[in-house]
Amino acid sequence: MQYNIIPEKVIIKRNFWINEIQKISGNFGKDSNRLEIELTEEVTKNGTNSLINHLRLCGNIPEGYGHDTSEEKLYSKYTDILLSLAYKQLGLNSIVLKERSDTADVESFAKNYSFVADAKAFRLSRTAKNPKDFKIQAMANWKRGKSYAMLVCPIYQLPNSSSQIYQQATTRNVCIFTYSHLALLLAYSEIENKDNAQILLEKIFQTIPALNPSKSANDYWLVVNKTILSFSKKIETLWNMEKMAATESIVIAKNEALTFLAQEREKIMRMTHAEALKELIKIHKIENKIKTIQAVSDNELFLIR
Repeated sequence: MQYNIIPEKVIIKRNFWINEIQKISGNFGKDSNRLEIELTEEVTKNGTNSLINHLRLCGNIPEGYGHDTSEEKLYSKYTDILLSLAYKQLGLNSIVLKERSDTADVESFAKNYSFVADAKAFRLSRTAKNPKDFKIQAMANWKRGKSYAMLVCPIYQLPNSSSQIYQQATTRNVCIFTYSHLALLLAYSEIENKDNAQILLEKIFQTIPALNPSKSANDYWLVVNKTILSFSKKIETLWNMEKMAATESIVIAKNEALTFLAQEREKIMRMTHAEALKELIKIHKIENKIKTIQAVSDNELFLIR
């Protein structure tokens, strides 16, 4: 399939990293360090656009990774590393923390402000997500003296009507952001400059405590999106491009997940009778996952402006 914004070579690179994470997972500490080195080298070599491509597709955990496995845990670290690299590309100092609990995963430092950040990724086949999955209140506690906190999520996995996460975010001063919006900031820093991108990032942070606490997704994203769009006339073109990229990323994510599940179903159907009986329960789960994945659609958060 031909995409207008995300070329085929980006999907091929995505598949490379899915396999690479699966291949090197085993020793979490050493693997995390190796992954950070390899990603840093790639971004240093290929520039900001390669990082933007990662951000556009990283929000969904591959269906081929088992639940609570070493590769799933390493994939979570992969998204944290991407956040840190994105902030560095904006001209900030940023580190990925090695602690495994009771702390945010990323700390970043601008000239006049600092913040903690966390990346979220979900399987497309996952059904209803609990507000606790987003760890908003935990993020507020993990600031530990820093000015702000940012939770970065795949845009299509965020509620687009009413949710407690928006009320928690506005009450506890935690910025809910998306990989798509972060990719937009990186693109803007390339055509303008990093200093202006940092100023815009701080303006986004400053909008959150000024909001009236509300469960409304529209109220939240109207302010965040308007803050970005009103900052510079140069952003409008980038906005429209990232909106198309977000739509394409959903199609790519669905194709990736559905292809894997189709292969799994075929593997089961080719089993002997005895093997198939052992795997029977998996067939039912696969069908349910396919229905969930097919139901994923654009929540149009980029249209709130």
